[in-house]
Parts: sequence; structure tokens; C-alpha cells
Amino acid sequence: MNELFNLLTNKATNDFLPIFNSSSSILILIGLFLISGLIIFTLMALTAMAGTYAERKISANIQGRIGPNRVGWRGFLQPLADSIKLLSKEDVVPREALKFGYLVAPILVFLGAFLPFVTLNFSEHLVIASLSAGIYYILAFTALEVVGILFASLSSASKWSLFGGMRLAAQMLAYEVPMGFCIITVVLLAGSLNLTEVVQWQATKTWIFGWTIFRSPVAFITFIIFFIAGLASVKRAPFDLPEAESELVAGFHTEYTGIRFAIFFLSEYASMFVICALTVLLFLGGWVGPIPTLTEDIGRTLVDEFYYFSREENLSYFSSFLALFSSKSEGGQKIIFNEVIGFINFVIKTLFLYFMMIWIRWTMPRIRIDQVLYLGFKVLLPFSMVCAILAAIQIVL
Repeated sequence: MNELFNLLTNKATNDFLPIFNSSSSILILIGLFLISGLIIFTLMALTAMAGTYAERKISANIQGRIGPNRVGWRGFLQPLADSIKLLSKEDVVPREALKFGYLVAPILVFLGAFLPFVTLNFSEHLVIASLSAGIYYILAFTALEVVGILFASLSSASKWSLFGGMRLAAQMLAYEVPMGFCIITVVLLAGSLNLTEVVQWQATKTWIFGWTIFRSPVAFITFIIFFIAGLASVKRAPFDLPEAESELVAGFHTEYTGIRFAIFFLSEYASMFVICALTVLLFLGGWVGPIPTLTEDIGRTLVDEFYYFSREENLSYFSSFLALFSSKSEGGQKIIFNEVIGFINFVIKTLFLYFMMIWIRWTMPRIRIDQVLYLGFKVLLPFSMVCAILAAIQIVL
């Protein structure tokens, strides 16, 4: 899709779209953006629904319970029932709340979870926009979620929400900095801020031995620090102090009901997926391994194949699209095979880390806020700084 955007916006490809004038090309581009947004929202919704079901089943297995088993086969439709319930609840706004901040907060939280999907590589070419500074783009918009939560805590006219927001501010200050140093370590080793180029660098060695965690003595330590900081950034146990139900009722979203509470819920599980996906792309090879792909250099993309059939073979656009999957396009079949295998590799590793987040939540007890800050400032921060320095020394030598 990123290649298609480039085609539509590149003046050198006007002969490829002879039937479109500039205004219609802009409409097509807008349509592609809308479709991309719909795909991302659908992915977020499915991630949240699947995540809640998986968490209930995994936690039930850990605690010797059955878990959801009433709605649908083995309770498979329970997330759908919960969604309908939340959407049908009354939307209540506290009388003393600051209306603007209270209403804007869920939107900011949603955008903080929604926008990072734009630059996540699900395989080498399965990405909406491959940005030259994609890593910083993700970090910038995940920070937007923190701003939304602070809006919610300060605008709700509730002491429980306020305490939750203040805890979040302290927690993010303690863990965003170590996370940044971990990313600097990877950027130094890979020499790029582009996620596609970072993964391509990991693909330069055989099988999984090109993954970042195998490319430097400090990389594995950096991976552990980044994952722990990621747990804190998405407020998962044992770092769920901002919404500790045993102390703060529900923390920063205590006063939210119905669809606004559902947005917070949706964004939390989507953010978990984003952090897991970013960890896979930075440290675990992205779409590279463990299942091997074709090693030969195909030398062209699906867009090149599509161009060949539409221009050289004079086929219609629909027939050209179908030809990509036929025996006429050997290169197209190889590209699709690599993309499918890459997508499977990426999903397997991302879901494994997702499972680890759930497992940790239902295994480890919640720690105190002073312990959270001690771990962030006095343990993870010094170690992450040392790892970044050692990586720089490794590059120089």
C-alpha cells in the first residue's frame, strides 16, 4: 500500500493512470486513506475483542477456573456481548467535570493507539506508510495517549482519577527515558530510524541469527529493558498503578461510562499490540524468521507486476490484479508467498509477546509506586544508558 501511495503521488507515473486527472487522483488517494483508516480501526477492534477473550481464558487457566463459557461456543462471543453492553449504556458526564477535557480525553487516547498502526510493518511491503523516522513517529503518538489520560484525570472532578493521573505522570517519566535509550541502541546498531530498514538489516544474516538480540552483547539486555518499560507504558501489571482497582476504584477512568469507557478499553489492548509489534520489529527480526522465506532476489514488487500486465499485456485493472495470483506471474506468486510467510512470522512473535504480557499480569503481584519509580530511575535507566554507550563503542570499533 505504501508503494501504491508513492505511485499515485509521483508525477513520473502519470502514464500509468492515463484515465485519471489530478483531481480524481486526489480523490483516489483520499479513498485509500479512508480505507486504510477503516482497516486500522477494524484491526484495533478485533485486537481488543480477541485480547479480552484470550486474557479471560488464560487467567482462568492460571487460576484453575473455566472462564467465559456461556455466550457462543466456549464463550467465544463474550467480547461481542460486552461490546454491545458498553455501547448501549447511558453516557453520564459528572456535573462538576470540566466538559472540554472530559470529552476530549478519550479521543486523544484513541488517537495515541490508532496512529502508530500507520507505520507498523506486518511484512516487508504490508505497511501503510514506511516513514524515514517511523520509530520516533510511533513514540510521539504513543505519548499522545498519556496526554489524554492526564486530561481525563484532571477533568473528571474525582480524587481517584486525579491520583491515577499523577501516578501515570510519574510512571511515564520513569520508563519513557529508558525506553528511548533502548531505541537509541537499536538505531545505532542498525543505522536507521526506518522500521523497514531496521528489519532489512536484521535479514542480512542467516535465519534468526540476524535478529538484533543476536547481533550485539548488549542487545538482549536492551530487549529485556525495552519490554519491561513497554509493560509500564501500557499500564499492565505489575505496573498498573494508575488504575489500581484495590486503591483507586478504577483510577483515571473512574468517572467514565458506556462508549467512552469502551474507548479507553479498546485503546489499552491496541497499545499492547503496538508495543509487542514494535518490540518484534526492533529486536526479533520483524517478518524475518523463524519460518524461512524465498532467499532469491525477485528484484521487483507487486506494483511492478501489476504495471506489466496492465500496460504490456493490455489487460484491465481487474484482470491484471487476478493475473498476479495466476501462473502467468511467477514473480508475483513468489512475492505473495514471501509476504504471507513474513506476515505469519510477524504475527507469531507478536502474539507470543502479547501472551507474555497477559501471563505476567496474572502471575506477578502489583508493586508499590515507590518500587515502580525505583526500578525505573535507579535500575532500568542506568542499564539502558550503559547499553547505548556500549553499542556506540561497538559501532566505532
